[in-house]
Amino acid sequence: MADLQKVVDAIAAEMAAVEERGKAADYIPALARVEPSSFGIAVVTADGRRFMAGEAETSFSIQSISKVFMLTLALGKLGDALWRRVGREPSGSAFNSIVQLEFEHGIPRNPFINAGAIVVADAVLERGQPLSVIGELLRFVRFLAEDEAVEIDIEVSGSEADTGFRNLALANYMKAFGNLNNAVHDVLNVYFNQCALALSCRQLAMAGRYLAADGVHPGTGRHVISAARARRITALMLTCGHYDGSGEFAFRVGIPGKSGVGGGILGIVPGKASIAVWSPGLNERGNSLLGSRALERLAEATGWSVFNGGLSA
Repeated sequence: MADLQKVVDAIAAEMAAVEERGKAADYIPALARVEPSSFGIAVVTADGRRFMAGEAETSFSIQSISKVFMLTLALGKLGDALWRRVGREPSGSAFNSIVQLEFEHGIPRNPFINAGAIVVADAVLERGQPLSVIGELLRFVRFLAEDEAVEIDIEVSGSEADTGFRNLALANYMKAFGNLNNAVHDVLNVYFNQCALALSCRQLAMAGRYLAADGVHPGTGRHVISAARARRITALMLTCGHYDGSGEFAFRVGIPGKSGVGGGILGIVPGKASIAVWSPGLNERGNSLLGSRALERLAEATGWSVFNGGLSA
């Protein structure tokens, strides 16, 4: 294996020198104020070693990365019945697009676009009230990260609620098609709060380990989800985790990943590692510009692309 600390240090140094840094999400006021020059990276290997560089301990809003954890909860509660309400195909459209819902009768293409994640939140909400579901998700992510310091950023959730008109439109549209069972306000309450989860790169990489370990929490040995479902989640991360930029990310990086407009990306190398990168400047498709480049460099240095014939050691 490559000397991972040297690799992540070199990646952080390279990213610090890049002049083009993208643009922070400005449609959520609380995110627009984040300094775009920030960069952090954390790698947690299957045997528990941690390699970090840059601002790896700085907390940030994980936004759509939270969809991975909520999907895990939903599959644990509802099983494959969930797939009757949300698809498993790449969207080819922007993360907040409403266009496909018209043609597909309110069934979102996949659980990682906004419409799909709203349906997933609705599915979990059927088992409880909004505050209890939000609390359950927070406890779950704290358990995964082995860190009680994980919090929900109330400023961000409030900012999203104040400006989330597209998400309101998506939810109402799906409600009209009968694909939401709870009140739109309650579903969006859950959704806005899940997106406002705040973690550092270290915490996020720790939280993702179960997906690299066939659904087992490495710290406790407990099964978080079945191995088959863990593999299916990572498959969806590869094909759908970067919205309409998923094909390009798979082509360049080859690591299953889920991005968020807060500038984070969670990457999963099956059997090898969980990786988190963060840089708030986004590219034209809403994915972290430097985060994507950093993961491309990491894949090149380690041979961790899933298309690399069984992965390098």
